[in-house]
Amino acid sequence: MWLPVLFLVVGIALGFLTDFTIAEQYTKYLSIAILAAFDTLFGGIRAHFEKTFDQMIFISGFFFNITLAVILTFIGVQLGVDLYLAAVFALGLRVFQNIATIRRHIFQYRKQINQKKFPF
Repeated sequence: MWLPVLFLVVGIALGFLTDFTIAEQYTKYLSIAILAAFDTLFGGIRAHFEKTFDQMIFISGFFFNITLAVILTFIGVQLGVDLYLAAVFALGLRVFQNIATIRRHIFQYRKQINQKKFPF
């Protein structure tokens, strides 16, 4: 559970500490890949709270989401249509749904702890 969060923090720190630029023609692909990675990360955290986490599903979902989103973006670029917006919408919606579910699980957990401290 803590490993994905650790690598997320390390990646963000490395991103801020290095002077690395991405060519403009790859920015759509990178943004989609990052969004797919966030979708997988928050989905894994949600699955952990729901006690349904499976490492194989997590890893395969990570690569499948990124691959599908990048292929959709590539086809859209070749056709001259912004198909990547469909992936942005779908993945963005899932990220917000997962965050909302995680928030509910955290509040339920805190509520259970408070009820044990103060049983009245």
